[in-house]
Amino acid sequence: MIRIGVDVGGTNTDAVIMDGSDFVAGSKRLTTPDIISGVRNALAATMEEASGKVSDIGALMVGTTHFVNALVRRRDLAPTGVIRICLPSGSSIPPFSDWPSDLIDGLDGHYRLIHGGYEMDGREIAALNKDELLQAVTDLRAEGITEIALSSVFSTVRSDMEEQAFEIITEAFPDQSVTKSTDIGRLGLLERENAAIINGALRPLAAEVVESFLALAKELDLQCPLYFTKNDGTLISADQVSRLPVLTFACGPTNSMRGAAFLSGIKNGLVADVGGTTMDVGEVQNGFPRPAGTAVSVADVQTNFSMPDVISIGLGGGSIIDREAVTVGPDSVGHRLLEEGVVFGGSVLTASDIAVAAGRTEMGDHPPGDLPDLAGLIGALDQKAGDAIARSRTSGEAMTVIAVGGGAVLLPDKLDGLEVVRPPHYDLANAIGAAIAQVSGEDSRVIALAEGMTREEAIQSVV
Repeated sequence: MIRIGVDVGGTNTDAVIMDGSDFVAGSKRLTTPDIISGVRNALAATMEEASGKVSDIGALMVGTTHFVNALVRRRDLAPTGVIRICLPSGSSIPPFSDWPSDLIDGLDGHYRLIHGGYEMDGREIAALNKDELLQAVTDLRAEGITEIALSSVFSTVRSDMEEQAFEIITEAFPDQSVTKSTDIGRLGLLERENAAIINGALRPLAAEVVESFLALAKELDLQCPLYFTKNDGTLISADQVSRLPVLTFACGPTNSMRGAAFLSGIKNGLVADVGGTTMDVGEVQNGFPRPAGTAVSVADVQTNFSMPDVISIGLGGGSIIDREAVTVGPDSVGHRLLEEGVVFGGSVLTASDIAVAAGRTEMGDHPPGDLPDLAGLIGALDQKAGDAIARSRTSGEAMTVIAVGGGAVLLPDKLDGLEVVRPPHYDLANAIGAAIAQVSGEDSRVIALAEGMTREEAIQSVV
């Protein structure tokens, strides 16, 4: 099947067309402030390059940083309230505890605690009170809340009460948008609740983003299904993204890691994705990103939905060089590299400039000139990248580093004693990772072991 893969990064937007496992065409364009114009430019260029080579596009698959950027920048967030089903238990640490104050303000962080929930063995703490629930919803709506995050104590053991509350709310208030914590998070009330709050805050934006991509597909006469890539490197439908946008938070690093493994043929190794501003480092195991084993902090909020284990540092093609301090980044010219970088006729010395001076790559038409401190600056770049590689390693075994992204040319041939390879089309690995994404399913449950039940029997009861 012929697929189009798109990855929207902070600096560049990449698009590729893949015919099965064969690369057909690809392009890289600057990401625009409105996002969709950059996607249009990349798609149009890619489709023009592939003109006459392909027909019957089977799917448009998109990875985007829309949602995580909105949370980090505290923009385009909907007023979101919380109803926690917990009383008379579960009230000592209320919702929004330990959240950044500016983010709470951005969400108009109101909440209500009501009776209900379960013990760890599935016994009721208290019965759900319908009148109390509806009053809580009425109060939150009166306070200007448009999105509700619904959580319940030990709902991962028994979700009945959360499901019942959802049905009561949506029946009484058909226009009310509700996110259930069990649709997103796992064991751990606060982290699961936080994930549901974030999801609710992003739902209106998600609907707008999906509508924009659907309109663009129609404009370009792409009569095929639209999918988005998830945190685990698999696919989610456009309808699901509108409902559960947080599942796409980490799709950028995930797409690059999947693309790197695919392009290099290396199923187990380290991936360094170097963009214009940041470098993301993670490990692939059997071709998929290694998942984070602990709670994940997103915009300084602890959550527990599935995310890849990735280290991000401020090192990219646009990273600004401080010659006095002999440092590289984290400040960056980002997408302005083509205007401000020395090799492009600008006046700001960047990581790309010193890479050109060191003979690692060729770009631009203005030589950076003599840099007496080049050895020290290149050493600082290599040290910073090598430290990130070392932090990502889980063992002392020899591994290969797969360098991808437009800034992969910055890296030396060895990092932390490991070989660095750059596969074909390394600069488009993110979009290729999106184009090769697969369908998946997940069912996470807590099983109470009956007397005499074996582990295998418990697993069989789930599958």
